Amino acid sequence: MSQTAKANPRGTSSQDHHAGGFSPEHRPDPWHPLVSEYDRRACPKGLVTRRQLRALNLSPAGHGPVGVLRCKYGSYRPEQACNHPTRAWLYSVDLARPKRTPTLAQERALGQAMAARQTCPECRRRYYFCLPLRTQGCCDPCHKGYEPSPDTYLASTAPVTHRLAA
Repeated sequence: MSQTAKANPRGTSSQDHHAGGFSPEHRPDPWHPLVSEYDRRACPKGLVTRRQLRALNLSPAGHGPVGVLRCKYGSYRPEQACNHPTRAWLYSVDLARPKRTPTLAQERALGQAMAARQTCPECRRRYYFCLPLRTQGCCDPCHKGYEPSPDTYLASTAPVTHRLAA
C-alpha cells in the first residue's frame, strides 16, 4: 500500500474523494496475506459487515477490516482474490464498540441541516425527502407548477402570524 496521496484530474488529493469509509491510501489490500477471504454463507461467527455492525448499534472503533466477504462470482474462481465491487469488508464484533450518541447540540445542528435540505425556498413546505435544490432550486411541484399531495410534506405546526394593516 502506498502512503502517498495521488492526485486526481481535479488536482485535489484522492483522499478527499473516497467511498466506503476508507481512503484509497488506507484501504485494506484484499491480496494482503493477513486479510482473509470468505465465501458467502461460510463466514465465521464474530465477523460481520459494516451494515450488520450498524444494526447491532456498534461501530468499528477505528479498527480496520479483518476479512473480505467474497462476491457471488468468487465461488467460480476460488484461486483469485475477490476485487469485485460487490465484495464486503468484514469487521470483528469483539473489537467493535458501541456507537457514540450525539449531543443535543449535534442533534439540533443535524435537524437544522436536514430542514434546510428538505424545505422549498419558494413555497416554504418541508418535505419528507431531500429536494433537488442544486439542480432545480425548488421542489418539484413549484418547478413544474402543480399542487403536491398532502402526504409528501409536513404540515406546519408553527402559529400563523398575520401581518394585516389595521
